[in-house]
Amino acid sequence: MVQIRILSGKTAGNIHVARRFPFRIGRAAGNELQLDDEGVWDYHLVLEVQKTEGFTVKTVSDAFVAINEHPQTSARLRNGDILSFGSAKLQFWLAAPKQQGLRLRELSVWLLLATVTAFQFVLIYRLLR
Repeated sequence: MVQIRILSGKTAGNIHVARRFPFRIGRAAGNELQLDDEGVWDYHLVLEVQKTEGFTVKTVSDAFVAINEHPQTSARLRNGDILSFGSAKLQFWLAAPKQQGLRLRELSVWLLLATVTAFQFVLIYRLLR
């Protein structure tokens, strides 16, 4: 999962999670992230996942985006990159992975240890008799 943190604009401080790709950003209602800031086009840019390059950003048509203050039309994204377009600034961030519960595994290990210990007591008892 990817987190998009809005750093400036009308919705500054909000965080959006991108779970499906391509992830479209722009002013229009059909985008996954809709920004109503000055200078943002209806369909401004698209975040995609590519097997060879990882996460990439591509602008739509002649739209402008600066990644870490460097103008780009398409680029590979890295964790923490800042995307600036129009009056909006976004931060690309990889979300923390969701940790699975380990209760069942822990219970299995404790039961195995208890079984081995009980077997050793039985074995020692039989050897001493």
